[in-house]
Amino acid sequence: MKKLIAVFKREYLSAVRKKMFIIMTFLLPLLMGGFMYVVVGIAGRGLGVKKVAVLDGTGALRDTFTKSATPKKGGRDASSLMEPQYIDAHTDHDLDAAAKPYLSRLSSDDKSQRLDGVFIVPSNALENSETHLKYYSRSATDFVSESQLSSMTNESVQRKRLASRGMSDADLDRVMKRMQIDAVQLSKSGEQKKGGAQNFIVGFVLTALLFVPSFIYGLEVMRGIIQEKSDRVVEILISSMSPTQLLVGKVLGVAAVGLTQISVWFAMAALAGTAGAATAALAGENIMQLLRPSTFVYFAIFFILAYLTYVCIYAIGGAICNSEKEAQQLIAPITMTMMLPWFLLSIIITNPDSNLAVGFSLAPVFGPLTMYVRTLVAEPPMWHILLSIGVSILTIMAFFWITVKIFRVGILSYGKRPTIPELWRWLKVA
Repeated sequence: MKKLIAVFKREYLSAVRKKMFIIMTFLLPLLMGGFMYVVVGIAGRGLGVKKVAVLDGTGALRDTFTKSATPKKGGRDASSLMEPQYIDAHTDHDLDAAAKPYLSRLSSDDKSQRLDGVFIVPSNALENSETHLKYYSRSATDFVSESQLSSMTNESVQRKRLASRGMSDADLDRVMKRMQIDAVQLSKSGEQKKGGAQNFIVGFVLTALLFVPSFIYGLEVMRGIIQEKSDRVVEILISSMSPTQLLVGKVLGVAAVGLTQISVWFAMAALAGTAGAATAALAGENIMQLLRPSTFVYFAIFFILAYLTYVCIYAIGGAICNSEKEAQQLIAPITMTMMLPWFLLSIIITNPDSNLAVGFSLAPVFGPLTMYVRTLVAEPPMWHILLSIGVSILTIMAFFWITVKIFRVGILSYGKRPTIPELWRWLKVA
């Protein structure tokens, strides 16, 4: 036991005493926050102001495209700003022919004349509800402008159709006014909590905090084992302790490093969130609806389970390979498989009680990540949570048993990487 603790202390202290660890522990959250701020800012201004020629075959939509679509400073999201050039084309019998001069401007070399899109409203749009609007663009994915133009046109056409049936402007305003929706999560106890996009963002961020460090520190274990093999240090270590003691000490030491770093991040987030919570409270928002005490309890449990699940696989890669490049080639397809819950994260967050989410949360390897997501955005049955934890513990025990057996032989094996039949023989011999 003393030797295991000695390995644990060495792995832990050698990591946390590094200047880079200290710098990144305190600086990374600031860098990530700054990066997200910059990305959001760039995304908000990324599309800029779209120059669109609007050919109105009805001749009745001038106000729609000369008033409501005009960019307003600070009033409209920058990504949806539009600068329409309205053309009254109700006297043109062939709108396609009338549009040709404007279509040619889509590829103009003169930036002052170049258009981003050409939008055509057919002349029978007010009378025929089956008619189709048409939008030409230089980009095949300009769905933001397409959606905005469609919404503006349809709303205006609907108002004019109703006005033609004798409705006053006041009645039109009341009938056409859009209602806001308040998303509410109803717990099993009957408690009402605010739902919506904020919960999605919180779920995504916390899942990333659980998922990414598990893989990063798993890689650290793999690199450490390969380095000790390459330097022949492992031969000295094995002469004074068992391979099991060495493996358990390394795994627990690096796990403690990860928990230390994440604990610091949570503490920093708590300090920053205190001011935010006070501000939100003044605005009538209860931020504790998004971050409950159970959130952090489950985070610690599932972080440890996820870490121990993943690290065993990386330890095997380090034990049977002789170089980091070789180990990465071996681990890459396995890692991609383990990342399936991450690839399906948006589906799991938006529908946490679906058969897919429940199946993944109760499955080996995938359980810790998926079940944590479910606890964030829903209230899964307690037996689901306990079963997921039990399955994860059994999976870790099985993986650890396999890892120890392969580790005993693999750490002293050099040269060609073993094949699957050879690994099977190692399991029977060790």
